[in-house]
Amino acid sequence: MTGEGKMNACKLALRQEKAHQTIIEVPGPASAPVMIGQGYFTLIAGPCAVENRDDYLELAVRLKNGGLHILRGGAFKPRTSPYSFSGLGIEGLDILSEARSVTGLPVITELMDIRNLDAVCCHADIIQVGSRNMQNYALLKELGRVKMPVMLKRGLSATIEEWLLAAEYILEAGNQRVMLCERGIRTFETATRNTLDINAIPLVKTLSHLPVFVDPSHGSGIRSLVSPVAKAALIAGADGVMVEVHQNPAEALSDGQQSLNPDEFNQLSQELRKIAGYEKRVFL
Repeated sequence: MTGEGKMNACKLALRQEKAHQTIIEVPGPASAPVMIGQGYFTLIAGPCAVENRDDYLELAVRLKNGGLHILRGGAFKPRTSPYSFSGLGIEGLDILSEARSVTGLPVITELMDIRNLDAVCCHADIIQVGSRNMQNYALLKELGRVKMPVMLKRGLSATIEEWLLAAEYILEAGNQRVMLCERGIRTFETATRNTLDINAIPLVKTLSHLPVFVDPSHGSGIRSLVSPVAKAALIAGADGVMVEVHQNPAEALSDGQQSLNPDEFNQLSQELRKIAGYEKRVFL
């Protein structure tokens, strides 16, 4: 492939032997771990941002009952406009922590600023690096020094080589609990929010031992496309999907146009479970 010299620089992210696969365990309900990696299919869902305590806790319980494995929710949100809702900050982290206590489900949230690292580590189980920060190397190095799992989203215009090299920063600094997330890249196409690179899933699974997730919400930006893209991701070999869900998407403070409602999520969860069963993939 192109850029072979750069790819060879990925000493830790690339598969060293055919059977080499990273499996990540995250504490889950009733002390049963949530498994992430080859042979499993893990479902992450929740609103784009934590908007208030009561709605988030109510949604968290409904999602758990719908077969969810990991809760998502943004406390710190990178927004294109400085006037858009950018999250509740520390208050949002407190709500995420309470939701974890109520449901027993692990929590993933985005870290944007190194100064918030300790707070995020106290309130979450997985740290998400958003697409805008994929090449924030100072942040990646700090995440390499913690022991928490990290989900590294592909940058808006990043090549697969650049994506894996970004993961290398975390791995090289000492944190081996890294997972990748394809969330769509920016192309000439304007009919969808981004262009989801479905090719990236089997390609990266061939190149790397790291688990690969897909975010069909950001990948499409259109609610009606989330379910078919999520199912396509599973068939293509993804180890999990992360989707946005809101009680009332029309009133969401961010990303409502690409958020499922709880009933739609339940239907998607059931359909993914069936496909995972056909493929002999474990859907916890």
